[in-house]
Amino acid sequence: MKQERLSVISCRGLNGTVFELKLAGASVMRAGQFVELSVPGFFLRRPISVADSDESTLTLLIKTVGEGTKKLRTLAAGEVLDALTRLVPTHAKEVGAAFEGAEAALFDELSSTLRFSAFNFLATWGASERGRSKKVWPILDEAIQCYHGDLEYRDMLACLMTFAEGKIAGEVADELAGRLQFDAQNGKGASIKARSAEIYDHLVKRFKLKDPKKRTRVVPKDDDEDEEEE
Repeated sequence: MKQERLSVISCRGLNGTVFELKLAGASVMRAGQFVELSVPGFFLRRPISVADSDESTLTLLIKTVGEGTKKLRTLAAGEVLDALTRLVPTHAKEVGAAFEGAEAALFDELSSTLRFSAFNFLATWGASERGRSKKVWPILDEAIQCYHGDLEYRDMLACLMTFAEGKIAGEVADELAGRLQFDAQNGKGASIKARSAEIYDHLVKRFKLKDPKKRTRVVPKDDDEDEEEE
């Protein structure tokens, strides 16, 4: 990861709940990657997906869902935020020691922010080397099944795109494609279906997969009765 100080260029509301935050001073990033922002007055960082980037400028589209994002919405031009960018790729070996802690945090029962941060870390770390992809894949696969119906799953798909674009093993790519095949073809919700299809198509093309085996998703007993299975 890389710790940076980002300056607010502008912060403007787009509608009643969504606002656009533009920040200057960041390393080069691309849409779909994540930056973790330190919010003044709050302990936990907020992971936010990058909507667009141009050289050293990041554009974030943020939905106001809690006190932390409400605070971000009040930021004025010139204010400075502490941020973590470029998670893992530049120091993959060094941060590997955090693997066990991230695995535990991934299934934390209280904090969705903590769960998502752990998923993001594991996906990015796993994308840095074939052997690491094999190590993290069973954990990521379990999380996909566990959080499939939760709100953070949409953001987790962005992490899976980063994973799919990384240095992952062919067998991992095949199993990931099989896991996402159902949503890519029949997913509930336009965004989940579109993102799943994007990842699936990328994997099939990149690894020349002919017929990824569809993987059955284990539905927890307390899931809604109308939850579809893969």
